[in-house]
Amino acid sequence: MTLPLRTLALATLCTTTGALAAGFYFSNQSDNAKSAASERLWMIPDAQAAAPANAQPMPTLAPMLAKVTPSVVNIYTKQRVRVNNPIADFFGGGRYPQERIAQSLGSGVIVDAARGLILTNNHVVEGADEVSVSLSDGRTFEAQPVGSDPDTDIAVIRIAAKDLVALPVADSSKLRVGDYVVAVGNPFGLGQTVTSGIVSAVGRSGLQGLGFQNFIQTDASINPGNSGGALVNLNGELVGINVASFNPRGSAAGNIGLGFAIPSNLAKEIMRQLMAFGEVRRGTLGLDAETAQTQAEPITRGALVTRVYRGSPAEAAGIRPGDVIVKANDQRIDGADTLSNLEGLLPLGVPVRLELVRDSQRLVVSAQLKASPKELDAGQLDARLAGAVLIDTPERYRQTGIRGVIISKVMAGSRAERNGLEAGDRILVVNRQSVGDLAVLRAQLSQNPQRLELGLARGRQTGYLQMR
Repeated sequence: MTLPLRTLALATLCTTTGALAAGFYFSNQSDNAKSAASERLWMIPDAQAAAPANAQPMPTLAPMLAKVTPSVVNIYTKQRVRVNNPIADFFGGGRYPQERIAQSLGSGVIVDAARGLILTNNHVVEGADEVSVSLSDGRTFEAQPVGSDPDTDIAVIRIAAKDLVALPVADSSKLRVGDYVVAVGNPFGLGQTVTSGIVSAVGRSGLQGLGFQNFIQTDASINPGNSGGALVNLNGELVGINVASFNPRGSAAGNIGLGFAIPSNLAKEIMRQLMAFGEVRRGTLGLDAETAQTQAEPITRGALVTRVYRGSPAEAAGIRPGDVIVKANDQRIDGADTLSNLEGLLPLGVPVRLELVRDSQRLVVSAQLKASPKELDAGQLDARLAGAVLIDTPERYRQTGIRGVIISKVMAGSRAERNGLEAGDRILVVNRQSVGDLAVLRAQLSQNPQRLELGLARGRQTGYLQMR
């Protein structure tokens, strides 16, 4: 018989209580009675001592895990990496290999058995030339990519296999601090491994370099190789995709009970968009903000609006520079990063209820995110940029302070190339005005400026280019 969580706790309590009662029973006996009881106790055969007649079945997670583990897979990747070989260069090349095979490992979760769809982390499969999936029954299959979203670190891959077992997906919004959870994955390539713990926090953010964040924090041991694996509740339902552990001294120092997982609701929405559109479509409020630093009474925490762009959802909602956004959809906004995180995680079309502080007065406004392009032909914004392709700086880099719009491609012989632009350049400034993202750049160039000067970052250097 499998005991649910409440029964498990009760069974533990009853066992403890029973031991205490027995202790009190012996302590209340005479010395002779205690001696006789002790002799009788030692005379009981080991088998009887280990399994008394009235014993209850020991609490175990084994039956639940028997249903879960067939849905959790091990992922192995190979990537061909070009290497600089000065010895080969000296001797004219050809004698020494100029590339090596980098191998890595991770985990994944089958969420659609009929279509062979597997959820994992983007960083598990990013850049891989080969991806193989090993099932719990020993079968191995080559996997094909379906789509990925680096900013939430979610990827979807597919295998052509029969008799797969999909893991049911729970509503992660119902998770509470203190709920028991179990992590299943492939740490250090050891094969399928199970660890358990509790939910330590929900809605966790502020971790540098991990993109848009709304993590479940758990003290279940999560180690390298667990990435992409399952975090399940005691019903054997998926509540999160394990993504990272934290130890300031590095993984070699051991697990310190700080593991993070992407909520299943978010992973499911990312998967839906990747399947439907081939990408994740995000929106923007159309404003610039910085973290409020006011120490005036009452102390106000939030995102201080520094600029509102023309035609933006923020302008339509009546937001002004100087406003401090303190809540969004009843979620506390502690700073500009929190607001940016919320923008990146909300689906398009969902109304955003914003609570503001303006001149010590609280206001509530409603806005709807406007689509933010993922990639843009710069020639559509200004003919002087024709031939350049623009993308936003990935969120995981923005969190480290890297801002602006990246030039991802420059066509040979194009006007952009003749103006001196190169792939990898990062546009920081347009006509002496800072550029936060593609939406901001589009708004700035919509005014058709006669003069176009770009402030660029190229590697570790910065400078200005006049577009002609």
